[in-house]
This record gives sequence, C-alpha cells and structure tokens, in this order.
Amino acid sequence: MVFHPPVAIVAKAGDAGKYKTGLPAWNMVLRGVMAGAYIAMGGALATVCSTGAATFLGAGVGKLILGAVFPVGLIIIVLTGAELFTGDAMLAPMAAFIHKISWANVLNLWVWVYIGNLIGSILFAYIMANGPLVSFSAAGVASVNAFGLSAVNIAIAKVGYVGALAQWSLFLKAIACNWLVNLAILLGICADDLIGKFFGIWFPIMAFVATGFEHCVANMYFIPAGILTKGYLSPDQIAEIGLAKLDGLNWVTMWTNNVIMATIGNIVGGLVFVGVLYWVAFRKEIAALK
Repeated sequence: MVFHPPVAIVAKAGDAGKYKTGLPAWNMVLRGVMAGAYIAMGGALATVCSTGAATFLGAGVGKLILGAVFPVGLIIIVLTGAELFTGDAMLAPMAAFIHKISWANVLNLWVWVYIGNLIGSILFAYIMANGPLVSFSAAGVASVNAFGLSAVNIAIAKVGYVGALAQWSLFLKAIACNWLVNLAILLGICADDLIGKFFGIWFPIMAFVATGFEHCVANMYFIPAGILTKGYLSPDQIAEIGLAKLDGLNWVTMWTNNVIMATIGNIVGGLVFVGVLYWVAFRKEIAALK
C-alpha cells in the first residue's frame, strides 16, 4: 500500500486548493450541488440504518451504526472530484499559504461551493421526504413511516440550540467536526490506492458522526428533510412529537439555531485546526520541496 509522507500530503493539499480556486464559478456550483447531494445520501442512509437501533442495542451502538454508514458521502466526493465547502475550508487556505493565491480567490470558492452544497442537499431532502420517508396509499394519502419520524426528530434536535450556551456548544461541536473531516481529507490524499483512501476517509468521518459533532452541509440535508416530512405527519404523530417542537422546526430556525453557527465553527475547525497548524508545522519542509 503506497502512502505519502506528511510534508507531501500538505503540499498536495495546497495543490488541490489552488486547482479548486481556479475553477469557473458555474463549475464550482455544479460540483457543489453534486457534493451536497452526496453528503445528503450519507445522511439519508444513516437515518434509515440507525432508526430503532438505540432502543434494542443501546445508545452507543446506535450512534456507532449512524457513524458507520454516513462516510459514504465524503468517500464519493473525494473519489469523484465533487466540491464540499467544509473540505475547501482547509484546502483553499492551504493554497493561499503555499502558492500565495489571494484570499479573494478563497472566498470566491467558498461562496459558490456553499450555494451548490445547499442546493444539492435540499434537492435530495425533497427526494427523501417524498420517497423513502413516507408511504402513499392508492388514494394518494401520505403517511410518515418510522424512518420519516426519525428524520423529523433528528431535525428537531438540530434546531434545538437555543440560547448563548447552546450556541457555544454548537460552535465547539462544529470545530471538532471539521477538524476530523479535514483530517479525513488529508488521509485520503495520503493514499494512492482505493482501499487506502476508503479507510483513511472512513475512520475520521465515522468518529465525528458517532460522537455527535455538527456539520453544516449535512445539516443542510437533515433539517430540510425534517421540515419537508413534517407536513405529512398524522394528527396522532403530531401529538406524540409535540406541536411546540414541530413549530420550532422551520426554515428560519434552520439558519438561526444551527447552520449559521455550524458554518462558522466548521470554518474555524478546517482553517485553523488543520490548515494553519499543518502549514506552520511543515512550512520549512514545503519550502525545501520547491
């Protein structure tokens, strides 16, 4: 199994970031849509596979199952060349450090990829909310199944960060999330073969999901999936979940209670805890490679 030494990994990360910032805006958006949908696929699979698991196997095993299947999204992204905002939070700044590209180039990539990720995530949330999360009778009457109820409850939990301390907790979870995500990307760069890339990406992503950290792009799927599915809930299901909780799940709280702070934390996690630290640690060795 061929793998690259740390200094080569950091140098390759900078090269990747330079390439990404040179893409035209339409391509950034297109690749962003693809990545948003792929992360959503992982989130959808995690929702389905973990439904009911904690009840029978315990909370920890339930989390493990959730984390074990979620990485499919990032594995597809890395291996097929899609663009994920949280990865670009490290790769683009790394290019700025190594190749001295402008920070305007970095911000340009971030904005277009973020928009693309949002579109792709919501698109797949719509597919799930009108597909596997509900069942339709011959008369066209929809009923939310167990997977749909799980999706709604996940979304309610995601918008539950109300108040300063809760937002601080969300911020810390988002930092830790993208710290692990970008370590996964570096490990993916480390290996040249498919199996090496697979396991390099899988372990850190499994760790972040199972631990309960917050990923802004994943939440662009989880929360809309819950919002779109809750419209199909029966009166009994509404009563069981609670009307107040359901009213608190909407397009405004998606941003104010989660995605905005998760995005900020993800930027800090990728830029500072991976990009800056690795650049400072290996900049002399990188300079010697030139």
